[in-house]
Amino acid sequence: MRFADLGAVAKAPPPLPRQSASSSSSSVSLLLFLVIPLLILVAVDIIATSSSHAFVAMIVSIPPFASTPVADIQAGYDRLRSTFRSGRTRNLEYRKRQIRRLYWGLDDLRPALVEALRRDMGKSAHEANLSEIDWVQAEAIDMCNNLDDWARDESVVGLPLVYRPMSPRIQFEPLGSVLVIGPFNFPVMLNVSAVMGAIAAGNTVVLKPSEQSPHSAMVLKQLFEEYVDPDVVFCVNGAIPETQALLDLKFDKVAFTGGRKAGTIIATKAAQSLTPVLLELGGRNPAFINKDANVALAARRLLWQKCLNAGQICLTHNYALVHRPLVSGFVDELKLQYRTFMPQGAKVSPDYSRIVNQNHFRRIKAMLDNTNGKVVLGGSSDEADLFIEPTVVVVNDVDDSMMTEESFGPVWSIVPYDSVEEAIDMANSIDPTPLALYTFGSDEDNNKVLSNVTSGGASINDGMFHAILQATPFGGIGGSGMGNYHGYYSFRAFSHLRTICKVPSWADRILRVRYMPYSSGELQRYRRVLLPKPNFDRDGNVVRGLSYWLGLVLALGGRSKRSIALRWGLLAIVALGLGLGADWTR
Repeated sequence: MRFADLGAVAKAPPPLPRQSASSSSSSVSLLLFLVIPLLILVAVDIIATSSSHAFVAMIVSIPPFASTPVADIQAGYDRLRSTFRSGRTRNLEYRKRQIRRLYWGLDDLRPALVEALRRDMGKSAHEANLSEIDWVQAEAIDMCNNLDDWARDESVVGLPLVYRPMSPRIQFEPLGSVLVIGPFNFPVMLNVSAVMGAIAAGNTVVLKPSEQSPHSAMVLKQLFEEYVDPDVVFCVNGAIPETQALLDLKFDKVAFTGGRKAGTIIATKAAQSLTPVLLELGGRNPAFINKDANVALAARRLLWQKCLNAGQICLTHNYALVHRPLVSGFVDELKLQYRTFMPQGAKVSPDYSRIVNQNHFRRIKAMLDNTNGKVVLGGSSDEADLFIEPTVVVVNDVDDSMMTEESFGPVWSIVPYDSVEEAIDMANSIDPTPLALYTFGSDEDNNKVLSNVTSGGASINDGMFHAILQATPFGGIGGSGMGNYHGYYSFRAFSHLRTICKVPSWADRILRVRYMPYSSGELQRYRRVLLPKPNFDRDGNVVRGLSYWLGLVLALGGRSKRSIALRWGLLAIVALGLGLGADWTR
């Protein structure tokens, strides 16, 4: 309801007969009862939809950034180790309770988180909620709703029939204590999501947020200290000394999101203690605008992901390979979409973020200053405001300054090409293992790109949609990282898959071949009875013998009792038929 509507509600009614004092008082009370809630709702709506950050700044107090004393790190680490050894984190309900508390902590601290993201990145409240807080809350709900199913023991795929009495199963074991080193660009989503995954798997966690988002780091510390068992999560703030102190400790896994240089240092350090790592590192991601692409759609969706968070996203495209006849129309559509997104320009748009700090600003600005290409969109900047306009440069040289490093900002290149094969060759020469890939066009061209260019993930006819889904694995390959996470895959990433077999005593009858003294007769019996026979000839051709048809029958149907009965019934009929056939031929 708007103020004009409230005016209509409050409009004076025609004169009424004189009422008693008690009746008049009741009428006033009723009017207040009706109007005050409406006023409250309107006020809440104004606050929620306001693009001004001043109101939030007035009511939110964020303490100045303070590093965790290095001397306190060992004690915190020991506390988490002790908690894990106690077995407390193995209880599924206990894990879910920590994640539920995080959900409500995010809700309670939402104003502080929104303000912290504004101070750190110039991020709008809309982006702070949509791409950070709301996303993590949705993942928290998903984890709590599905954790019981995820944690169930898995059966072994393709297990030979003869070994089924040994009841092999795969159990998800917590790793122990996990170190999560987070990035600056999405400090809520990327930090909290990884921590929740580690908790869901039954681990204790040390979190090291990025000092480059200092306000967010302080609110995250408050979140974990106030809403989660402090014996399960320990948030360490600081910079290089604190990170080095953490890496000197023995963790059971290290998860890092950031640049390749830092990722290499962390992986090298972890290798010294044989600690596994999960690395999400980014790369020079390509976008392909093929000859049959919807140019308007491609322009809107690619420009969007370069405007989101001012392009400071490891997933965004670094360059777009555009079929040469489409370049002019593609540039025109980019200009149109830019005017649609920000009619008054990015500088005054309340929706557009800023570069995180001066070092990153100057790095991106140097890419623009040193290019030999032609700026066709944007190009302005303001170091005092850490502002760089969304900028597109047409280049003809893969060694141009715009192409030789990941921009991690709102600038990108257009590289014209004449054939999809040429575009594929260029992409593979620029970065053979990017984190993401985007391709627009016909199914034929898109499939050709996907079949010939490797990437951590890919989206067809869109920007980074594959990584937005909580239910899909997100991660890199080669130089863009190793391992993956999100939702169920976070649970797996922070679990050890332990195989367990329960071997009955009577199994010695079929396992005699392993005992000394060895016997050639037992070896022959083992080969005849237990060793699988090849279903292919010496030329590699598949031979569909009895074992093939037997396997086909066993694979029919599902796991229900009815399906199992039907399979065994069919086998009995086949066996009977084979027996009758043998009798008939005698």
